[in-house]
Amino acid sequence: MALRSLDNALPIALERPKKQPKSSAISTPSLIKQTDIAMNDENKAPCNVPPQTLEASIEYILSENLKPLTDPETKIQGLVGGLESKDWLVVCESLNDVRRFALFHFSILQPLLEKVLMVIVKAMKNPRSALCKTSIMASSDIFKAAGDILLELPDSSDAFQNVMLQLLMKASQDKKFVCEEAEKALKTLVDSLTPLPLLQKLRANVSHSNMRVRAKAAVSISNCVSKMEQEETKEFGLVELIKIAANMLNDRLPEARDAARKIIVLLYEAVTKDEEEKHESWQNFCQENLSATDTQAMVKLVSS
Repeated sequence: MALRSLDNALPIALERPKKQPKSSAISTPSLIKQTDIAMNDENKAPCNVPPQTLEASIEYILSENLKPLTDPETKIQGLVGGLESKDWLVVCESLNDVRRFALFHFSILQPLLEKVLMVIVKAMKNPRSALCKTSIMASSDIFKAAGDILLELPDSSDAFQNVMLQLLMKASQDKKFVCEEAEKALKTLVDSLTPLPLLQKLRANVSHSNMRVRAKAAVSISNCVSKMEQEETKEFGLVELIKIAANMLNDRLPEARDAARKIIVLLYEAVTKDEEEKHESWQNFCQENLSATDTQAMVKLVSS
């Protein structure tokens, strides 16, 4: 009888369901979209979601994939409020709106340009990589749309100067995806503005205390000079430019030295353009404006 009871009980035991593991609210952070994240009662901050998950949820939209706003006149009224929000997700969304305004409705954005640039500087300083990268992308689209209008902003605000400085600093840091985005923005900057006045704005950064910032500034300056006609180079000042290049050539980072070499080659062509004895003319020019050590380096560089 005991054996029979055990036999009857066995199928029931085998059919007993296994204990299910506790489900996780978030299983694959990199695939979660911002709109899928549960929000708290105030609809401001996501509930129980790690910061790294939120960072992964931000979508970075390429400029060519952005679409015009359906009602820009109405949207612009809440733009500043969104940019000044304490919720960084709202700021990211507003920065993407800035990009749309810049590319498709710039005339509506232009009166707010100075204020927007100041917000972009603040966002670039934010430790959240997602917010930082979005602000860098916004700066690129503003460069494309505004062009030389940026050079007309009042110097008293330093808004444009601070954007450039932050881009140089972000291009110098270790976070690769932020660094690469900043480098692209700096290239867009040089491509979008007239090189001579931009060079006059950039020159201050070549003496920055951080050698990595100096190196990135050197690259941007070299790119500016490469776009300038020889008359523009002379207008900036050949003597001033050769002194800047000499300092860059003595810098510790190869990136700065390489940028200096490119500038020196262009300067050599400008200085010796109408001279028969090019080597002698270049040597005399360097001797008049540089130390003996720097002159020797300059002569050797163009002779190699």
